[in-house]
Amino acid sequence: MTTIQLTTRIEAPVERVFDLSRSIDLHLASTAHTGERAIAGITSGLIGLNEEVTWSARHFGIRFRMTVGITAYDRPHHFRDEMLRGPFRKMEHDHVFELQGSTTLMHDTFRFASPLGPFGGRLVDRALLKPHLLALLEERNGWIKRMAESEEGERFL
Repeated sequence: MTTIQLTTRIEAPVERVFDLSRSIDLHLASTAHTGERAIAGITSGLIGLNEEVTWSARHFGIRFRMTVGITAYDRPHHFRDEMLRGPFRKMEHDHVFELQGSTTLMHDTFRFASPLGPFGGRLVDRALLKPHLLALLEERNGWIKRMAESEEGERFL
């Protein structure tokens, strides 16, 4: 498995950051450039424990569908989403929220493996998918930060 780790500093209460991180509507806004849509399951609002969403998006010119479920949930400290069906051999994303004074540290640990097998898959994962997925996470986290630190974020809660 390939791992991406990312920490984002956000000047907002941990509960607000946690809830914005599980907002389907904010996710859609942050991925508009991929044509991403929520097509089944929880398609708007806040997703919670044992709930699922099916995403449809275009990456590398190919349309993908992926169903993700929330498999761990401890508000406002942690939640995990995992791919239940989709293009990866495995995909899991841990979101951890740590309060430091008035700052929330949002830690992402994103683990994935492509379906291409152990040899070619590792090369594709590191050379192609990891930079692409890191850019998507950074874009999404930028949206969460901007929305959490402003009144504009209310529309996603």
